Amino acid sequence: MPETSSRTAGFTESVIRRMTRTALEAGAINLSQGFPDFDPPAELTAALARTAGAGPHQYAVTWGAANFRAALAAKQSRLMGIPVDGDKHITVTCGSTEAMMAAMMSVVNPGDGVIVFSPFYENYGADAILSGAEPVYVPLEPPEFSFDRDLLRRAFQGRSVSGTGPRPRALILCNPSNPSGKVFSREELLCIAELAEEFDAWVITDEVYEHIVYRPAEHVYFASLPGMAERTISCSSLSKTYSITGWRLGYTIACEEATGAIRKVHDFLTVGAAAPLMEAAVTALAFPDSYYSELLASYTAKRDLFLRCLDNAGLPYVKPRGAYYVLADISAFDRGDDTRFCEWLAREVKVAAVPGSSFFREPVNHLIRFHFAKKEATLLAAGERLSELKRIWKKRGYRAVPG
Repeated sequence: MPETSSRTAGFTESVIRRMTRTALEAGAINLSQGFPDFDPPAELTAALARTAGAGPHQYAVTWGAANFRAALAAKQSRLMGIPVDGDKHITVTCGSTEAMMAAMMSVVNPGDGVIVFSPFYENYGADAILSGAEPVYVPLEPPEFSFDRDLLRRAFQGRSVSGTGPRPRALILCNPSNPSGKVFSREELLCIAELAEEFDAWVITDEVYEHIVYRPAEHVYFASLPGMAERTISCSSLSKTYSITGWRLGYTIACEEATGAIRKVHDFLTVGAAAPLMEAAVTALAFPDSYYSELLASYTAKRDLFLRCLDNAGLPYVKPRGAYYVLADISAFDRGDDTRFCEWLAREVKVAAVPGSSFFREPVNHLIRFHFAKKEATLLAAGERLSELKRIWKKRGYRAVPG
């Protein structure tokens, strides 16, 4: 039998998706894979019902239906504070996962470096490798998950913490961050912008949680910084904002030159996003500002509720400033293996989380990631189960926890 490609030899299965399967097998509350258990806005599902009958049911323009791109351009121009032209700057993709991959393949050459902050969403390193590039990891230091500016400069110079490597062609910026909930400050972003300009690098942003930023933190679109619109590829999706993760509607916003390259890659990757879903989603893109205020209020309440559950369970955490994830510290339970702990948690406590080691380049095995994009009743049920964690742990004969 012929050999398979060497570029995937170091890949493992998505730990997030594996934990979802474990949750299903164990009958656990799934706080691992980040999708809601509540419905999208009623206006959006009503639009989908209309589209199911009326169409369109055939291919849209490869890079996205014109009315969808126009509606998205109007919304993002207003929010980002920069002019976005649906014809020149937007490519609609099959989720932000494809948006990131298409962006990477469009601006990175084989042998280039790609800077990735650690912790990171698990796709980023794989995207770089599939593009023939080499990930260059820069650690974010808890609890603020701040970066060392000298280390970042060294990474841009091709002198990473692990030694000399390729000069980076791009940096990936997840803001707000999955899994840490970090929201980068304007000062931090300006530092990144200065280095990107100095070393003539692209910045590929993942901003899918742009509307889930908890006060007093504020989201700053990287492309809105002085001089950055021409070297930024902004990637996002409708999944989290409108609770439609299964619709797989993502997009890139970039200058004309980068957009031309992205559209070529996108065409050969997926041809195009689903036409009826784009048609229905135009409704959501026209929602008033009050929708986003109510969305934030809802997630703020969910966050605060779930953090109280973690307090009650005796699990320390880093309070997230954005997105809908929280990293909890399991050091008190000290098995030395966060993956085995998460398996045990799902099967014995009936709550599923993701081992933190899947998000870090560094040897971190004392953190696990929960998400709280769930109904209040679901979070309360998970909290009740987690409150039994100490008792179950002791009964099982593992090391006693404090208190």
